[in-house]
Amino acid sequence: MSKVTALHEESGDRRVRVFLDGRFAFSLDAEVAARENLQVGQELSSAQVEALTRAQQFQRGLNAAYRYLSYRPRSEAEIRGRLRRRGFDDDCIGAVMARLKEQGLVDDAAFAQFWKENRESFRPRSQRMTKLELRQKGVAADIIDQVLEEVDDEDSAYRAALARTHHWPMSDYPAFRRRLSEYLRRRGFDYEVISHTVERIWQERGGGSG
Repeated sequence: MSKVTALHEESGDRRVRVFLDGRFAFSLDAEVAARENLQVGQELSSAQVEALTRAQQFQRGLNAAYRYLSYRPRSEAEIRGRLRRRGFDDDCIGAVMARLKEQGLVDDAAFAQFWKENRESFRPRSQRMTKLELRQKGVAADIIDQVLEEVDDEDSAYRAALARTHHWPMSDYPAFRRRLSEYLRRRGFDYEVISHTVERIWQERGGGSG
């Protein structure tokens, strides 16, 4: 058994330095030390010390996941990959993911819905390309299919083209067609959708017959 001989809270970073038998042993986040009710004079077995170490790793992993999620929603695979790259082991990652799911912070169906709505609002692209993006983020195929089943490529291409061509000159149809076709192709739309969209925008913008 080892005795806790001192607990020194480090100013500024909410860390507690734990001393066992008069020697520095390890640091814990203040919230971990409080949750585990660590006190001076307490005796700890090697198993308890190991449990404290695991608790600290879990808290570090959870905090890392919170920070990663603070920028935007993430898929489960994205979070797992991030934690793995940060050096957390599988047991820790599994525990962190379980906690995040309990808190409603990881839900691939909700993430896919967010991704679809974000794309539709700000950067419309084809259903095929959006599917590819979600697959790359590790979302299951059945979730992707369910979320994207009502995506209309004609509507998406039209909205993308309308925003893009707002200030384009309408005097040169071949140049207009080539420029817009290339733009829509980069967003994954097929030839037929691109062709319809080019003609529609050209006519609506008063370009006359192509």
